[in-house]
Amino acid sequence: MVFGLTDDSLAEKLIDLALQRGAEAAEVLQSRSRSRPVFFEANRLKQLESSAALGTALRLWVNGRPGLAVAYGNVDPEAIIDKALAISALNDPEPIDLVGGTSRYYPDMGQEVPVEQLIEWGQGMIDRIRSAYPEVICSVDVECDVETTRILNTKGLDCRYSDATLSSYLSADWVRGDDFLSVSDGQTQRDVLDVDALTDQVLQRLAWAEQPAEVDTGRMPVIFTAKAADMVWDTLQSALSGKRVLERSSPWSNALGEQMTSSCITLLQDPEAGPFSCPFDDEGTPTQRLIFIEQGVVRLFYSDRAVGRTLGAESTGNGFRPGLGSYPTPSLYNTLVQPGTKSLDQLIAGIDNGVLVDQILGGGAGIAGDFSVNIDLGYRIHRGELVGRVKDTMVAGNVYTALKDKVELGSDADWNGSCYTPSVLLDGLSITSG
Repeated sequence: MVFGLTDDSLAEKLIDLALQRGAEAAEVLQSRSRSRPVFFEANRLKQLESSAALGTALRLWVNGRPGLAVAYGNVDPEAIIDKALAISALNDPEPIDLVGGTSRYYPDMGQEVPVEQLIEWGQGMIDRIRSAYPEVICSVDVECDVETTRILNTKGLDCRYSDATLSSYLSADWVRGDDFLSVSDGQTQRDVLDVDALTDQVLQRLAWAEQPAEVDTGRMPVIFTAKAADMVWDTLQSALSGKRVLERSSPWSNALGEQMTSSCITLLQDPEAGPFSCPFDDEGTPTQRLIFIEQGVVRLFYSDRAVGRTLGAESTGNGFRPGLGSYPTPSLYNTLVQPGTKSLDQLIAGIDNGVLVDQILGGGAGIAGDFSVNIDLGYRIHRGELVGRVKDTMVAGNVYTALKDKVELGSDADWNGSCYTPSVLLDGLSITSG
């Protein structure tokens, strides 16, 4: 699956040139990707594309001063060196902390899928939706992406891996007079997509939305489906950042070893789980299975090499770059929330009066935990059943407070981005309905 990087000598040339030009240390991160997206619009196949890209980031130190330069495609090594040296002259010195080692080539992950299969999956999803709801307009994006990542540095490290991921995004727009409904969902997998499961989820949401429902303003239990629960976990992930702990911007800066959430919550990372697995971070540090919250107790903060050193510990293997042109920063890549034992139907059945939230509009909670968001797609729960779609409704609360109170997690865990999460029931959130 490695395409081109094996024989590409740009990384080696950059290391050699950096040393010749006076650098005492250097590191090259390369990413080569190939994508084959298939687009359906307004129920019809619209576009087939194929794209490939090579990005190369050089980080070097001269007199302890770091310089970072990035280039794309086949470029002149001297030009990258010149840019990195110029940036280095403008920066303050910092400790040089590179991962040492030897060559480590990791097994390929995932399998490529032919474009004919992508088309078949996309058309099949549309056909099923339109068979049940002929008036619905569907859009589909199905992709096969292959990426090879390589890190090479002056301490002898040379490691790489390739992975193929399949992703699909399905949206269904339903116009009924003055009412507009948009239901969407996505899926990322290795080897094969479960398009039937994705289509079933959209069909279920459409069925739930056939009838309108009113909901009272007040405090009540709210279920966030696995698709909407990322707002909750994004806040916790931010609070667990070692960088935020150093900055004292995390409300959990002094929470190590303390019970901070309900005991039903365990949050961990597993580098071998799911479609977002990876063997090393963007600094070359091997990733590892780690538990950050165990039965509500904060056990660990995640860090890159610089933050880990400042905290008096080692990197947890979470030094990732937001982009090739950025320096590594502590980031989570593959987090899992341990599921509960009740199905989504059982969670719903236990509520006399509440709301099920499936899609939200707004920026979420942020590090402070306070949120007030519009419900883009939600349903009223009445006497243990979903009775219809709610409109012009907001939900508000505080993530940290809600997670300390009555919390229940479903057994229906699924990947939402790079977080594996079940549905989550939070009690006593504020609902405002117009």
